[in-house]
Amino acid sequence: MDPIKNQISAIDPLTVDAVAEPNGEEALHRILSGSTVFSDSHPVAAVTSLDQRRRRKAQIAGGLLLAAAAVTAGVLVAANLGSVNTAPAPAVTATTTEAKPTPSVSVTPTPTTPPATPSAKPTATATAAAPTSPPAPTVPVVAPTPVSTTTLPHASLSRTFTFPDGHLSFTLPVGWSAYTEPGPYLSEETKAASQGATVLDSAGTKVAMVGSGFYGDGTAGEVTRTVYDRAAVPGLRDISGNLVEFGFAANQSRYVPYGAPEGSAKVLGDPYYFMDVRLASELQSGETDSGTNLIRMPNGFMNAYVLFDFDKQPTFATPEAAKAYMGTTQYAQLKSMLLSLSYK
Repeated sequence: MDPIKNQISAIDPLTVDAVAEPNGEEALHRILSGSTVFSDSHPVAAVTSLDQRRRRKAQIAGGLLLAAAAVTAGVLVAANLGSVNTAPAPAVTATTTEAKPTPSVSVTPTPTTPPATPSAKPTATATAAAPTSPPAPTVPVVAPTPVSTTTLPHASLSRTFTFPDGHLSFTLPVGWSAYTEPGPYLSEETKAASQGATVLDSAGTKVAMVGSGFYGDGTAGEVTRTVYDRAAVPGLRDISGNLVEFGFAANQSRYVPYGAPEGSAKVLGDPYYFMDVRLASELQSGETDSGTNLIRMPNGFMNAYVLFDFDKQPTFATPEAAKAYMGTTQYAQLKSMLLSLSYK
């Protein structure tokens, strides 16, 4: 059986014996063409035992397993730790400084030593794992300064003007003033109660008149009236309880020209503009009576009206100009003053 073992050993890839590679064709020819003589004359050292081949296979398999395990471990380490070329971050050394009390409410940063470089030598300072943010500076709280409302431009309040007898009053716009003078009277008993107040604007110009305790008289005629604005005066009622209103309007007299033939049609005169307070019945539009602005009160008659330029007639060149005047500051101030009239 030695030649057969030698042939099997010769084709085993795992053997490392230095045996010459057999010639297959020659061996096959010898087997088929002639008798074979089996002999055990070959030396034992040239034959590899089965136990040696098994141990060799086990060693090769173990080496392959170790190599595979090493490759797998290397891949896992590389995936978890990243690149092996990344340099480690230097440790940061934080030096604690004893804080000293100070009366200041602000925080002054304390100068520190240059940043420490990584060192293998142990030090007495504490090493922080990560840099910490410096403490936020304390901002002083400043109490708000009280602001006096009397120093503001809009803080000046309008003031109320009251007649000497204490019955009639009204509110003056900011910067305006008024003074009283004795008014017309019929007897000594009514003299003290009759007072006329002249109203001046902030420039000292006379802009309105208000009378209280007057006696009543006057004339009237036919007019065509155009009313541009009207509003009720909350603080006024006549002795009969009739409503009093503020009004801005224009009257045009209706008359027959002097010397015209009898039966001639009436014509309209130039518009006469007025702004005053009167009974609501005296502020009707259209063809009506000119009426009066005298209002009967418990202490006598009162009236209140704006002083337009008497020498400039008509006061407004056109109705459009009169409507434009309604949008001015002066118009708003005069209207507000007349609407504030109150009798007690």
